[in-house]
Amino acid sequence: MNSPATIHASAVLVGPKAALIRGPAGSGKSLLVWNLIVEAHGILRFSKLVGDDRVHVEACSGRLLVRPAKELAGMIEVHGLGIRHLDFEPLAAVGLIIDLAASDADRSPSTQQAKTTVNGVTLPRLAVAEGRLALPLILGFLRTRPIDLQ
Repeated sequence: MNSPATIHASAVLVGPKAALIRGPAGSGKSLLVWNLIVEAHGILRFSKLVGDDRVHVEACSGRLLVRPAKELAGMIEVHGLGIRHLDFEPLAAVGLIIDLAASDADRSPSTQQAKTTVNGVTLPRLAVAEGRLALPLILGFLRTRPIDLQ
């Protein structure tokens, strides 16, 4: 097991696994977490905050685990309201990496672009171009399956 590393990212449990959201400051990580939580009352069946702004990640038994940074546990920034308290999940397995403002975002990503490795664990990846809405892309990923054209 690797020692936990703190990274500048946010995470939200969406169903049984978490989405780890990375991106530069101001790219909309907190807003995306909030939107995914709000969608639990619509399209998504379940979502819950894991951590906002800084999280710990570690590889364990072939899975990537994420937990909130202790000093930020249960806090989320809601633009226009400031820092707010919210129920949170203290630990989750990551099932998806979302990179906001990704320079390699593509309309039809290659198999290589659609995966990434974090701490030795390879996971599905969604690269979202700067200025593009991430929520519809994520909902499409979660609610549809790819077509095998071979």
